[in-house]
Amino acid sequence: MAHPEYILTLSCLDQRGIVHRVSGFLADHGCNIIDSAQFGDGQSKLFFMRVHFASEDAAMSDAQLRTDFGVLGDALQMNWQLHDAAKKPRVMLMVSKIGHCLNDLLFRYKSGLLPVEIPAIVSNHTDFYQLAASYNIPFHHLPLATGAPMEAKRAQEQRIMEIVDANKVDLVVLARYMQILSPEMCDALRGRAINIHHSFLPSFKGAKPYYQAHDRGVKLIGATAHFVTSDLDEGPIIEQGVERVDHSMGPDTLTAIGRDIESVVLARAVKWFTEHRILLNGHKTVIFN
Repeated sequence: MAHPEYILTLSCLDQRGIVHRVSGFLADHGCNIIDSAQFGDGQSKLFFMRVHFASEDAAMSDAQLRTDFGVLGDALQMNWQLHDAAKKPRVMLMVSKIGHCLNDLLFRYKSGLLPVEIPAIVSNHTDFYQLAASYNIPFHHLPLATGAPMEAKRAQEQRIMEIVDANKVDLVVLARYMQILSPEMCDALRGRAINIHHSFLPSFKGAKPYYQAHDRGVKLIGATAHFVTSDLDEGPIIEQGVERVDHSMGPDTLTAIGRDIESVVLARAVKWFTEHRILLNGHKTVIFN
């Protein structure tokens, strides 16, 4: 008989006995720890923990487990979440006209490498509606003209949030969605929206950054996945990747290499989020691999 499995994540002020009290609670409630990881940050004085466990007491309901742990959480002033390990997070993908990250995530999803549900794809262009249809995923075209007035942007973002709410989306992934989100939307998606971009910032902004990098003779190119905040491209970093390049490579080659890095880095970040391995630590993240 398979026992229900959970993933507990928590953070609180570091103090003696946290691991003992959490593991003792789980043992007292008929739970068996499958794996556990913890980290104490000497700078922030915060303690972080992720525990994957099975509930082996048939009499222990999900609701009772959560209620009882809430007492411990309150006592230690924890920020905690208890996730059903069998539940696949619901992820909405957003894209504009560059599709390598979208295509990579869809392939990983379809092949079972990325354990998620994708209820919607949103774009301000129509380039990938056929790709979405090939995966039987609803495609929402929400155009936004260049230089559109703020009222139009607010209306478009309101529609995006309606799709998020209607589909009970856990995570929004900006898979090369080339629109700046408003501060209001960033706040609404705080901690549940991930973006990907090249790692040249702030050196090469704007169009064709790999061409700019080629003109400057860079030797390393890379990509950064981070949480979305109102500070453009400066949210807490989740994952980064780099690749060495040389003078023999043209700008198209650099672009191709960069797109490969972006796809891999974004896929890692999304997977770690869906496995509840990422905990926020101020402007930084704790990643339990």
